[in-house]
Amino acid sequence: MKIICSDFDGTLNHGGITEEKLKAIRKWQEKGNLFCVVSGRQKDFFFELKEKNIPVDFFLACNGAVITDKDFNVVSEARCEAEIGNELVEFIFSLDCSFALFCGDRFLRIRRPGCPEEEGTDYDKDIKLSSFNQISTGCISPEEAAQVTDRIREHFGEFLNPLQNGTCIDIVPSGMDKAQGIYKLLSLTGGKKEDVIAVGDNVNDEAMIKEFYSYAMENGVDRIKALADRICVGIEELIEREI
Repeated sequence: MKIICSDFDGTLNHGGITEEKLKAIRKWQEKGNLFCVVSGRQKDFFFELKEKNIPVDFFLACNGAVITDKDFNVVSEARCEAEIGNELVEFIFSLDCSFALFCGDRFLRIRRPGCPEEEGTDYDKDIKLSSFNQISTGCISPEEAAQVTDRIREHFGEFLNPLQNGTCIDIVPSGMDKAQGIYKLLSLTGGKKEDVIAVGDNVNDEAMIKEFYSYAMENGVDRIKALADRICVGIEELIEREI
């Protein structure tokens, strides 16, 4: 049994979810293999994938912090305490980030005071967040996002792991990233490290690209392409090679 662990944005969804991709995934599964999506998106997003009839065996949301089976039952999750979440939101707003996406027992978009153009709930200190799997924010440029990522790591590195993805920053529990999420998946499925084929395109994929046998998307950033074992144009090409 082999397990493809694919990023979503810029990877599986590069060029859209085509019938050719769906046929390739089903062919892969018919050979007794698993196909999993590993994304920085929140777990609720995967309900949208169900509507697209993508034949996925497991979903790893929030950069691996949440794992669900194909029916969206949560089988594993990592969380941070609520107190850290409240401190983090205040901190990222002090760095001029305009919003915070909270993913825990609920999904909440929080807007920094004075940013009426952003959708969401106005932030004030009376908002009490629960424990969370991930809090995300964004910046104007990748360079600014890199600086904010460093600041978050300096202040909260004992408890949190900020992962930059272009202009976005996903902040998960310390020690968590896509590679660690895949290791948890292996413990649940009885798989081995050598069974994994990871594929991604951006810097938040770095941990899994370095840790496992991997492909980088041809459209991906140079940093990821330099780390990967192979390059592919799309999921169809990867599957054809590995079958």
